[in-house]
Amino acid sequence: MTEAESVEQKHKSSNGNVPPESSVEDVFDHTYKEKEGPKPHRSIVWKNVILMTILHIGALYGLLLVPTASTSTLLWSFVCFLISALGITAGAHRLWSHRSYKASLPLRIFLGVANSMAFQNDIFEWARDHRVHHKYSETEADPHNAVRGFFFAHIGWLLVRKHPDVIEKGRKLELTDLKADKVVMFQRKYYKLSVLLMCFFVPMSIPWYLWGETLWVAFYVPALLRYTLVLNATWLVNSAAHMWGNRPYDTTINPRENRFVTFSAIGEGYHNYHHTFPYDYATSEFGCKLNLTTCFIDFMCFLGLAKDRKRVSKEMVQARIQRTGEGSYRSG
Repeated sequence: MTEAESVEQKHKSSNGNVPPESSVEDVFDHTYKEKEGPKPHRSIVWKNVILMTILHIGALYGLLLVPTASTSTLLWSFVCFLISALGITAGAHRLWSHRSYKASLPLRIFLGVANSMAFQNDIFEWARDHRVHHKYSETEADPHNAVRGFFFAHIGWLLVRKHPDVIEKGRKLELTDLKADKVVMFQRKYYKLSVLLMCFFVPMSIPWYLWGETLWVAFYVPALLRYTLVLNATWLVNSAAHMWGNRPYDTTINPRENRFVTFSAIGEGYHNYHHTFPYDYATSEFGCKLNLTTCFIDFMCFLGLAKDRKRVSKEMVQARIQRTGEGSYRSG
């Protein structure tokens, strides 16, 4: 067994099975409810369809209001986009899903608050489903199985009830690290309140209170439009980055290197690399290049708020490229 295979096998074994967990409630209602009996996995959740339709119509209206917003409001919207995106990329994804680095309590609190601003299910829920996604990628147990098409992988998976395999496999994952994290469990307990406060009230009230922006514009631009943009940037990792791009590291898996997704999702588009080496905190071998999340984590380490970043050696990367790559590798 090569060094690369040994490390990968060790990583996979860390997700060992444990006795089934109790059912976990989703923020979006797309789970099976035992008291209601079994439901076909393609059954549509009309409440989610209506809410997502309203959200995107509101975001389009917010886009029309952008020219009327003040410069301060637009800058604030961008800041809110970055904060909420980091709550997903540096928080729910790289820290809590993959444990690719360690964060101090102050940083975990910040990332927990930022995650609530992103409003994409609580950290526990997000990390659990993401671990299932990696362990069973492109199968029926994958929450956003890209084999079912772009629309399903992008947003459709939120509009139908979860496939039974997703729930079954999720219950068997090792999640003790998440349960032991007080920030994760506190956010989970007060998630709905934290979302109302951080995703909508704070982005809307700051422009109105500090520099006199109208509540109408403040609600539709830094709150609703910003939230929708972060949602779609994250969804592109599930859809576009699993369908379009090259596979320089592993041709046996679907995830691709997609520069547009890398830019829009602040560093998460190096997806063939990430699925090949999911424990690498940078999700890329190129450091901070087009990767604001990696820059953020590096800066937190510089400040002493993070440590123990996991990294893949250049020798291991090159060995994997030679063994399973498609020959499209370009350094830098």
